[in-house]
Amino acid sequence: MRFVLAIVAFVVAAAMIGVGIAQRTILAPPNDVAAAATIPGGEPFTVIDGKVLNAHPGQQTLYVSGASKQFVAYGRTADVIAWLGDSPYASVRYNATTNALTSRVVTPKSTAGSGSTPAPAPTTGATGAPGATGAAAASNPAGSDLWLEEFSGANAATTRMNVPSNISVIIASDGTHAAPNSVRLVWPLNGSTPWSGPLIVGGGILLLIGLALYLWGLYNLRKSRGPRRSGPKMPKLPKSPRYRPVRAIESSSKGRRSIRRSVVVAGPTVIISALVLSGCSADYWPSFSSSSSPTATSTAGSTAVPNAPAGVIPPDVTVPQLQNIIAKIAALTTNADTTMNSNALATRFAGPALALRQANYAIRAKNPSEPALPPIPAASFLATLPQATDTWPRVVETVIQNKNDAKQAPIALVLVQQTPRDNYMINYAVSLEPDAKVPDLAPASIGSSVVPPDSKLLLLPPQDIAAAYGDILLNGAKSKDFSLFEAKGDTLRTAVGADYKASKIASVPATASLAFSNAVGKGKPIAMATNDSGAIVSVELDETETLKVAQAGAEVGAGAAAAALSGLTTSKKGIVSTYAYQLLFYVPPAQSTAKITLLGFAQGLVSATEVP
Repeated sequence: MRFVLAIVAFVVAAAMIGVGIAQRTILAPPNDVAAAATIPGGEPFTVIDGKVLNAHPGQQTLYVSGASKQFVAYGRTADVIAWLGDSPYASVRYNATTNALTSRVVTPKSTAGSGSTPAPAPTTGATGAPGATGAAAASNPAGSDLWLEEFSGANAATTRMNVPSNISVIIASDGTHAAPNSVRLVWPLNGSTPWSGPLIVGGGILLLIGLALYLWGLYNLRKSRGPRRSGPKMPKLPKSPRYRPVRAIESSSKGRRSIRRSVVVAGPTVIISALVLSGCSADYWPSFSSSSSPTATSTAGSTAVPNAPAGVIPPDVTVPQLQNIIAKIAALTTNADTTMNSNALATRFAGPALALRQANYAIRAKNPSEPALPPIPAASFLATLPQATDTWPRVVETVIQNKNDAKQAPIALVLVQQTPRDNYMINYAVSLEPDAKVPDLAPASIGSSVVPPDSKLLLLPPQDIAAAYGDILLNGAKSKDFSLFEAKGDTLRTAVGADYKASKIASVPATASLAFSNAVGKGKPIAMATNDSGAIVSVELDETETLKVAQAGAEVGAGAAAAALSGLTTSKKGIVSTYAYQLLFYVPPAQSTAKITLLGFAQGLVSATEVP
């Protein structure tokens, strides 16, 4: 009976192991599902919607080919469509029945003037490179700040992503020629065989049980035979001389017997161990978790992308996206500051920040001793406040710290993107005050809103801040708005305030006269709401210093910086010097007992001319 049970165990074990191995080989399910298409029409852009990318769960792998130049990027679907504007494109769809990709040409209706779609040829190029302007540059999607991640050349041939359904892919060559026309999408499948492991391991255990039954049967068979009768003894043969083999041969013979025994004993053990270990993979065992969908492995191509709830407007940029933007701006600024290239600077700076830096370049070109403005470092963020909107222009504010220079104060940047095809431009770049305390801000994943310039919900409307502060710089405590502004920690007021101006006027000789005046600068006020219903407000103030000759025959000196801009070392009429102040304030809500606080500033000479 034991032999019968052993045979049955061997047969069942062989069947279980065979089925378990077959599940991992000839019966194994496919590891992925793929769909491909050749895009006709020769359109310059191809768009794959987020719903197509998520037709199957798991990480998406995109393969493109068919053009000499290849570009692939992904971003929010609304941003991709906004960037395309009026440009026709091929839209890729997925047919679940045939498991195939299809395409159709989409020609958007003209939406010029809507505020959410750019004109066909915006004023600044998308690449941000010097001279990258006009329709050709604007039609190239490479380098746009809208993309969460982008790939060019050989890197665009294969793109691995793990993005939600509100993210779409844009494919192009250079924006002018036809986009790559061969597209293939691959999704991973759940290739696990949950019963393979139990079958292999169970078969191995049953094989051991059968072997034990077989050996038990043999033992009992031998035991049941009992002792045999002894027969008549045969005569003994004469003894022959004993042959003694040499030690080496004897040792070798013992070694062979030992090896044979090892093989007999280890053979089944190795086989069983291999079968058991082959079922140790997690894919070989049943999973009792609530989700059975495949989980994609994080790769360099899978950027954390927010999937905002329905009806909630996401922030303009993600933190990783903004880090890429600042890194590009920092590299460009470092090169422009070194070469004093104003044209290159204009591709990433605008408004007050551009005017101040370009004036600094002009002064340094003729007066090398003039110090450069603080650099823009590609460093860690101390605070990030993007605007939450789906229209343009868009605003984002951030505070960065230069880790390579502990003496450099943190820099607050205010960036504005005018249209989808424009890049973010630095409009304000100020160094924070030593004791500046930034109020509580909304998380970067939620974003904030822009406060209108004439808002009455603040202690002062943003459009009135510059004029009010300028009056304090001129008149000090006599200013009507003096009590609204915090004096403690305001180093700019100490440096160029009313007391400074009075002492400077007093130091002018009788042959000349000095007068100060100021006016609101051309830079538009930008205000971003804080958590306490206040706002972070950026404004520009221009201060004019007029040094005139008071007596005939006298003359006044322009000073090194003013001479560099005006071309005059001295003048018999006088010199008019204009200083620009970029100011960053915290403005509390209306009816608050708190005061308006200067958080940071940047200032410098931007113009010098002779008195008419």
